[in-house]
Amino acid sequence: MTTTVPRFGVNYTPSKDWMFQWMAVEPDAVRADFEAIAGLGADHVRVFPLWPVLQPNRTLIRQRALDDIALVADLAAESGLDIAVDVIQGHMSGFDFVPAWLVNWHNGNMFTDRPAVEAQAALVAAVYDAVRDKPNFLGLTLGNELNQFQLPNPAAMPATTAQVSHWLTSLLDAPRDRDPRHVVTHSENDHLWYRDEHPFVPTHASRLGDMTTVHSWIFNGTAARYGALSPQSVRHAEWMIELSKAFATDPGRQVWLQEVGAPSMNLAEAEMPEFCTRTVEAALTTTDLFAITWWCSHDVSRSLGDYKDLEYSLGLLDTENRVKPLGRRFAELVAEARTGVRPVARTVGVVVDVDEDDLPVSRAALGPGGGVFERWHALREEGVDVAVVTSAVAASPAALEARGIRVLDRVAVS
Repeated sequence: MTTTVPRFGVNYTPSKDWMFQWMAVEPDAVRADFEAIAGLGADHVRVFPLWPVLQPNRTLIRQRALDDIALVADLAAESGLDIAVDVIQGHMSGFDFVPAWLVNWHNGNMFTDRPAVEAQAALVAAVYDAVRDKPNFLGLTLGNELNQFQLPNPAAMPATTAQVSHWLTSLLDAPRDRDPRHVVTHSENDHLWYRDEHPFVPTHASRLGDMTTVHSWIFNGTAARYGALSPQSVRHAEWMIELSKAFATDPGRQVWLQEVGAPSMNLAEAEMPEFCTRTVEAALTTTDLFAITWWCSHDVSRSLGDYKDLEYSLGLLDTENRVKPLGRRFAELVAEARTGVRPVARTVGVVVDVDEDDLPVSRAALGPGGGVFERWHALREEGVDVAVVTSAVAASPAALEARGIRVLDRVAVS
């Protein structure tokens, strides 16, 4: 395999006022944050303006808020950072940020109500236009894990898989006269991969948008079942990247490890650098890896109440822009990877059984404790460079040849 150099970045959580910074951006505070982030060797930031700040009324997109996004892009450029913008926040760190025109007395559905879908598409287009001419503009993600507005969210907005497809394509196609250098993507948490009956499905992630995004978190049961520094935990991101490749129709489709972090509910602070090391090293063995974007840049200030405890310690930097041990190790890994990494050729494929719509027969089999999940990890632990393929691909010699798969490994799933 040829040597590659993926991008490295961070998900930006402002050191001052967290995402509420978007209500009134303070340039000096953001500038200081970006200088500290650049000092880690990162080349990009992913940012999260809040949806109610951007679009407080269905027919009002605030120009001041758009100007603030452009301002933050310029501040990132001062530190040599490219910027990726998430549009619909949406869901962040255990809180939902939904504008008033969709909730309570209005009782709207962001996925199925035509006026709501059109309003969101207009917002995507407006945010794109606000930064399209910035030389450091990397691209848009529709929003952060918006599939969390399905069950088990207590205020779920139900939709069918077909309705989700329509919503995704309506928003992905919204930017006008798009520059091909800019990527437009969407993101989901692992319910899309692991939960049967979830209306967001693997083919959404792996076939819609310019590349696949993966969000890997071991608090999903992986750490509890196997241990936080177990092979299953430190390879969870690698596994999700390989799983996503199984459902892509383009064998060279790029994958963005858009979120991965070291949660304190599973890891002691002294264990976090090792978790980071082993996770990043495992992810770098995959092919077509676009970027690794760590969650997150800064701890949440203890002055802010009601977050889950892990949110206060996820940062590479503390709220005074001091580099934590986790941040120092991340910076070292970035520097090492800048010299080039050599992904491994994977010629063995564990098979995921799918139906005629390429939907897994059992998504539970793909998650922690599932048969396919455990078989892939067992082979990986034995030193096998193992990929994942669907049963549809397994039945096609041409598709297997395109993936470079020579040996199939099948798992009985009850």
